[in-house]
Amino acid sequence: MQNRIDKITETLDTNKADNIEVFDLREKEYFVDFAIIASSLGQKHTLALLDHLKKALKPDETFNNVDESGDWIVVDLGDILIHIMTPEYRAKYDMETFLSELACQEYSQSHRSPQHTSPAHSP
Repeated sequence: MQNRIDKITETLDTNKADNIEVFDLREKEYFVDFAIIASSLGQKHTLALLDHLKKALKPDETFNNVDESGDWIVVDLGDILIHIMTPEYRAKYDMETFLSELACQEYSQSHRSPQHTSPAHSP
């Protein structure tokens, strides 16, 4: 697995992706084992990074799904999810916070009282 992560991050780095982060989600309640987030320089660069990944990773990787726009591309490799985003979209959607808080969310959900009501609905 680490070789696959290294190949992805090296491809992104070599092709000028910025602020590359890898999230190990194997112990979290998430549908992939790893998520990788990288910033592009702009819309054309986002699409170019996808092309570089396809050239570097095929035929060894199976691209299950690719959702593309110029601002945000998501590549689903089954157990790895790659997000390539323009800096504006990355700041707007803040995936790092979401992925970092998965463990906290799991804790709070398991300790929530099912009979809790808000003060507005109290008799």
